[in-house]
Amino acid sequence: MLIDAHLDMAYNAMVLRRDLRLTVDVLRAQEAVTPPPGQHTGACLVTLPALRAGGVRIIGGSLFVAPAWKQWAEEAQVYHTAEEAHVQAQAQLDYYRRLADEEPDVRLLQTRADLDAVCAADATESPLLGIFVVMEGAAPIREPAEVGRWVERGLRGVGLTWSAGTRYAGGNGNPGPLTDDGRELLKQMASFNLLLDISHLWEDAAFDVLDRYPGPVVATHANPRAFVNTPRMLNDALLRGLAERGGVTGIVPYNRMLDMDWRVGQPRTPLSRVVEVVDYVCQLLGSAAHVGIGSDFDGGFGMEAAPEGLDSIADLGQIGALLRARGYAESDVRAILSDNWLRIFGDVLGAF
Repeated sequence: MLIDAHLDMAYNAMVLRRDLRLTVDVLRAQEAVTPPPGQHTGACLVTLPALRAGGVRIIGGSLFVAPAWKQWAEEAQVYHTAEEAHVQAQAQLDYYRRLADEEPDVRLLQTRADLDAVCAADATESPLLGIFVVMEGAAPIREPAEVGRWVERGLRGVGLTWSAGTRYAGGNGNPGPLTDDGRELLKQMASFNLLLDISHLWEDAAFDVLDRYPGPVVATHANPRAFVNTPRMLNDALLRGLAERGGVTGIVPYNRMLDMDWRVGQPRTPLSRVVEVVDYVCQLLGSAAHVGIGSDFDGGFGMEAAPEGLDSIADLGQIGALLRARGYAESDVRAILSDNWLRIFGDVLGAF
């Protein structure tokens, strides 16, 4: 079993108009003729057939909406108001719900029983794909009191902000603290034991929520700042803080988040670099219990910007082979590729 804690599948389907039921090769051939709208970011990496082929059994399916902010003016769809963000994110949640209705092997993970069913099917001839829905940036939540309505429809995790920041907190591209609205949102989230994702939080706000939020806290897709020194990455103190709370950091196999000097058009970084980053976190924290994978594939970059050997998400299991070659015990490999996220998702879903 493999678990990828962060994929923008609904954004790719709804905004970039990708038919994720197709194979990667067919979709790439189509896009060579008719590129998706907005700024083209490279050859796609994720489709349902590729997930199945790679043994990826659970994903963190994001709800991602882009703000009308100068750095992202070329996005195919942006929001200007909380109402627009709300409508766009609801449409993406509808996509995941529709996928679960129409695809016999897809399950929306809403309860512990749903998670158990996906795990039980893993070794059978009919494995399942579970989708754990996490909102990437809470702009679609128009006011904290409506969290319950999102939960009723399947939301199980929230990141307070994306890069540009929200009314709830500052983001890595737009500094700011946790706000009064943010503190109220945390209270509402805690009442449902929702997952809190700090991946894009401004550093001061991230430390604040670690102190305040009583429920599960993770970074679904973030790398150590020791490799790329930018506010998007987590410093050692944050990595330790997450581990002290029992959290997990999902490593992103994206060249720009693995190598400070890498630029578009340069040779892809070796896949061993991903293992170096994973190993750094394990050595820093003293165990393999607090690191996983959150690829963010097709979340603003394509195959050209992924490490060598990751030609689609079907290749994600190669990371396990390299971990074994580095001397990691099988139990630690399982922890990194699946068990750590299973523990976190089970903690959240155990409340439902």
